Amino acid sequence: MALNSDHVFVDTSLPPVAISRAASFAAYAKVLFVLFLLTLPLVNPWVRGDGVGYYAYLRSVLIDHDLRFENDYLGGNESFVLSRVDEHGRLLPHEYTRTGYVENHFSVGPAILWSPVLIVVHGAVVLAKHLGANVRTDGHSRPYLIAMALTTAFYGFLSLLLAYRLARKYFDSQWAFLATVGLWLASSLPIYMYFNPSWSHAQSAFAVALFLWYWDRTRPGRTLGQWIILGLAAGLMANVYYPNVILLIFPGLEIVPLVRASRSDPDRARGSLRKLVPCCGLFAVVFVISLFPTFITRRIIYGSPFETGYPGVRTWNWTSPALLQVLFSSDHGMFSWTPILALATVGLFFLIKRNSLLGAGSLLTFIAYYYFIASYPDWDGLSSFGNRFFVSLTPIFVLGLAALLNSFSVWLGKASRAVALAGAATLLFAVWNVGFIFQWGTHMVPARGKISWAEMAHNQFVAVPLRLTHSLETYFLHRKDMMQHIEQEDLEQQKVQGTREN
Repeated sequence: MALNSDHVFVDTSLPPVAISRAASFAAYAKVLFVLFLLTLPLVNPWVRGDGVGYYAYLRSVLIDHDLRFENDYLGGNESFVLSRVDEHGRLLPHEYTRTGYVENHFSVGPAILWSPVLIVVHGAVVLAKHLGANVRTDGHSRPYLIAMALTTAFYGFLSLLLAYRLARKYFDSQWAFLATVGLWLASSLPIYMYFNPSWSHAQSAFAVALFLWYWDRTRPGRTLGQWIILGLAAGLMANVYYPNVILLIFPGLEIVPLVRASRSDPDRARGSLRKLVPCCGLFAVVFVISLFPTFITRRIIYGSPFETGYPGVRTWNWTSPALLQVLFSSDHGMFSWTPILALATVGLFFLIKRNSLLGAGSLLTFIAYYYFIASYPDWDGLSSFGNRFFVSLTPIFVLGLAALLNSFSVWLGKASRAVALAGAATLLFAVWNVGFIFQWGTHMVPARGKISWAEMAHNQFVAVPLRLTHSLETYFLHRKDMMQHIEQEDLEQQKVQGTREN
């Protein structure tokens, strides 16, 4: 081992090319970490909207030692409470399930991921209060919210780091790095990594990245212990966000090479299949067991471990999915709001050329996920920046974009020119996205429903440059007032939309 010029330890027994690749990986990873530290002031410690339901699992168990969510729901932000209470401020009867609990269809997984940090913070707050500090131990005071928000941001960063590490395995560091930064700054991820940290999407991206990275790292020839760990990772992924179960496509595809091999060497292929079947069985058992947090909370709240609280799948639009709207609608279309994802999706075809199993799994997962969301009655995500459901697939999009950038470099023939062009394009996507996020966050465009593209484009070039500096100053120095103002605007928009619907 030796230190290189960047003070990174490298294995000198490796070939020079491998040493260079390891050093470049470490250098880019260091840049990603510095960028993460620089973005931490953007973290917004509040619990709002869907986040009330996600955070309630942790707060209620940690503080009240039960799953009674009345306090959490009644204490939620005004726009969350509005449709859930009567004129006397009491929860409406339909907010209760047949078991007598307040319904909470949001997943328990984010609470699981927050718990290691929040348990420690709770202990520290209790101790501080015992020593005379004036701080509430109710789970809603600043120490709890700051810890929750920072933990979410950290999980979001880990999702990017794991995605970068996986992309770096198949493509040069500069393409993996640019793809990671592009998805970080030019997708919907920043909203749920920083602005709405109590929602599940950043944690979902992390759980998917962890599963995908470990699946790729341990193939082929996965040991029984590794199958168990993979099953636990799959369970975490599904506990955090139910549609993530679609990613089981990846281990399912591992049988394809064996089927192909059976044509040339039947005996060897049969032997491999005999080994794979019990491993898959063990994986399935561990996966189901790891879903017990979801099963138990569903059983307590709804009376059945298999009741999710979401509309039954029989009511979904399976025969008439909103395929074009999901991609191109002004109502939170994925490609129209976050166009970098269109490039990343195209890149999945190039990923297949680099690694057929990883590429095929990524493309099939995207297609299945796309059809699933397009069939969901609320496919637009209601109050969403872009189509937030696809934040879970951030690692897959990083792979696709890295593959596209790599192919672009090969086509162009000049690596330095390709890096310059790709870097400039990434910067433009990021700047456009930041302006759009600013419009959405300050309600220059509606948070719900369709927007006017003409108005949005005008704002990007005229209103955003004029208002951005002042709003950023307010965000950093008077954030509480700004959040209250945003909440009131959102409440007014909800009332207007409710009047139109009625």
